[in-house]
Amino acid sequence: MTILGKLTTDIRRKADWCYQSTGVRAVIKTLMTDGTLAMVLYRLMQWSRRWRLVPLEMLFNKLNVICCQCIIGRGAEFGPGFVLIHSNGVVINGGVRGGENIYVEHQVTIGAERYRSPTLGSNIFIGEGAKIIGCVTIGDGARIGANAVVLDDVPPQATVVGIPARVVRLREASAVDSDPSCCG
Repeated sequence: MTILGKLTTDIRRKADWCYQSTGVRAVIKTLMTDGTLAMVLYRLMQWSRRWRLVPLEMLFNKLNVICCQCIIGRGAEFGPGFVLIHSNGVVINGGVRGGENIYVEHQVTIGAERYRSPTLGSNIFIGEGAKIIGCVTIGDGARIGANAVVLDDVPPQATVVGIPARVVRLREASAVDSDPSCCG
């Protein structure tokens, strides 16, 4: 999928999250919300990296820091549907790899430990202030609670909370909607 395709998917997913609609009005409102500029700058940074336009890549990276208070490392890779619900205080290491439909609230840190970064599956929600640190894997459909500190792998379809994070709920994969906003 192209960067433009990924960005379009990102914005539609955020519109659906914020306004339960992907219509033109919802998309226009989404373009004006907090976090959307950070998503656009991140995708422009990815595009620049792909074409080896290092000065542009660095420019988009710094604009994200200055304009959005959001630090996303230049090597970070996320599939389509990467949604920054709020971008303020988000810090993501450049070695992080993530699948599709990842929803990130404000003040989230996804960081490396000893140069080893987390890997995130698809259809994941990360709550306010959560920290995911080190060489951990977050399974598909996982929910990370607000202020949780994840230091160990999280199984698919699990909800984790606390410091350190522990599993408080496991859902059946077939019973869970792929939309992380669902409470199922």
